[in-house]
Amino acid sequence: MAAISHPVDLSLKPAVTAFFDAPTNTISYVVKDPGSNACAVVDSVMDIDYAAGRITYASADAIIAHISEHGLTLEWLIETHVHADHLSAAPYIQGRLGGKIGIGEQITVVQEVFGKVFNEGTEFRRDGSQFDRLFRDGDSYMIGGMQAVVLHTPGHTPACMTHVIGDAAFVGDTLFMPDGGSARADFPGGDARTLYRSMRRILDLPSEMRLFMCHDYGPNGREIAWESTVAEERAHNIHVRDGIGEDAFVAMREARDRTLAMPRLILPSLQVNMRAGALPPAEPNGRIFLKLPINAL
Repeated sequence: MAAISHPVDLSLKPAVTAFFDAPTNTISYVVKDPGSNACAVVDSVMDIDYAAGRITYASADAIIAHISEHGLTLEWLIETHVHADHLSAAPYIQGRLGGKIGIGEQITVVQEVFGKVFNEGTEFRRDGSQFDRLFRDGDSYMIGGMQAVVLHTPGHTPACMTHVIGDAAFVGDTLFMPDGGSARADFPGGDARTLYRSMRRILDLPSEMRLFMCHDYGPNGREIAWESTVAEERAHNIHVRDGIGEDAFVAMREARDRTLAMPRLILPSLQVNMRAGALPPAEPNGRIFLKLPINAL
């Protein structure tokens, strides 16, 4: 993987507001340009009562309320990857506040794999056109006057991207807090060796770079946290700190992944998130259904 192609401006310090969703241990972010009222939302959550088959929007409404109360203009809704543990609220928020939905271009690989798993048929487009922008490694975009740069950091999934915005990097599931280590790499298209190289790419960013996680589980009973730095990760990350080599990481990650159960919301999440957060089309009776493929994963 190439080094970041745009200079990192550590003097640019976006205001970052976090929203923690306890049922899925997900952290969503509103990222504000310090020089304007422009903002972006990273990794929003749509609420689902899986047993009842009921969708609600309290988590998304909290983000909408924050943006509205502070007079912000939403320009981007960023998905760091196709999440397997929560449903995206991007189209719901977009319908109320505007903005463009963006994800990594390898979404097409994810759509091809899971389009087959869920037997979606030819009417399900596998070209990423459900999203407003597909990012390539090294792409940049603007949030007001603030430049964001996109790094392709696969391994957890093929479409994982890290978004570097001034002195802040939003790493998705590629990296966890130092005592959390790293995300699993056993989903279709995942790879532990690729994940290691992606994490080391993030850790090659400047040491004072703020890192914002998509998930935290409070290991050993500590309080939930979501912000670290490159220096802290390099010194203390239990899976990828300096001195832990690629082969040792791969052996650990692959052994650990064999012990993990599938995420509780993986089936509804994938069906929705590969559609940019949209629900599947209604059946002839007007009802919307999520599929439960048997022995497919």
